[in-house]
Amino acid sequence: MPIGDSTWLQLTPESALEPDLPICDPHHHIWAQRHEPAAYQRYLLPELAADICDSGHNIRSTVYIEVKAFYRDSGPEAMRPLGEVEHVNQVADEAATGQYGPTKIAASIVGHADLKLGDAVAPVLEAMQAASPRFHGIRHAAGWDASPELAKRDIQGVMSTPQYRAGARVLAKMGLTLDNSLYHAQLDELVEFARAVPELTIVLNHIGGLVRVGPYRGDENRDNEVLADWRRGIANAASCPNILLKLGGVGQKRFGYEWLAREKPIGSEELANTLAPLMQYCIEKFGPNRCLFESNFPVDKVSYSYGVVWNAFKRLSKGYSASERAAMFHDTAVRVYRIVA
Repeated sequence: MPIGDSTWLQLTPESALEPDLPICDPHHHIWAQRHEPAAYQRYLLPELAADICDSGHNIRSTVYIEVKAFYRDSGPEAMRPLGEVEHVNQVADEAATGQYGPTKIAASIVGHADLKLGDAVAPVLEAMQAASPRFHGIRHAAGWDASPELAKRDIQGVMSTPQYRAGARVLAKMGLTLDNSLYHAQLDELVEFARAVPELTIVLNHIGGLVRVGPYRGDENRDNEVLADWRRGIANAASCPNILLKLGGVGQKRFGYEWLAREKPIGSEELANTLAPLMQYCIEKFGPNRCLFESNFPVDKVSYSYGVVWNAFKRLSKGYSASERAAMFHDTAVRVYRIVA
């Protein structure tokens, strides 16, 4: 597979545990070129399909999440993200031919629209609905932190602005969902936003954006402070019935694990043992019916393989009932993203 560097070939292979367990992967991306890191410069339908097929897991369907790729290069600025929805809809059509396996890839599409447009976001959303019957929501990332080590996805305090909230109300009125990526220090702001727009379904990405780098990195006492603040924020977010939580995304550098620097990539048993305290706390607070296991591929591929991360989720969820596991692995994602069986 001529992609990036040899990191791709060093990921730990594993046979799938419980290979018949139905899974909907509610969070992945594709792109033609990415500038960082080098290991996943190119990740398109063939690469995604290979990861899914090689994993041995029963991935029934997937949800594509926007990543500011395939935008139109002309026309009104607000409409340029429409190109991503159009392109991914074509990818989903190609996958539906069956040449890449039985998985319904991009069965639901989450695009991007700027909620700061307020009421003027409606024509953008309408155009996306017209472009794809699979379009069911947007992601407008709100991540902001003063640290130069953390990317600024939008202006400081964007979720508190009247424009963003007005756009969110349009989104809710149209029956669309909002995925949101942020940093854990912003969870209180998210709660205020969720309570201000209670009719909107919000899917919080990557266990609430825990950060353990930059100013959030330190000795054991500092780490305990950071984790305590994250736990408080998660509990507060869970008090909002319109917020759901994705369990995953932890292979990114900002979570502080540094798995990508290991000579031998992590396996699922160690990964499950490491993640269990975080994931189980999230499940305790939100409940299994509001939690969705996610791959966040290929972003997390710098740390572990597709098969390994799903094995880890299966290991750490062993103590839950069959119906609770079905919700977290498949049913909640299918319901929230309106995937037709």
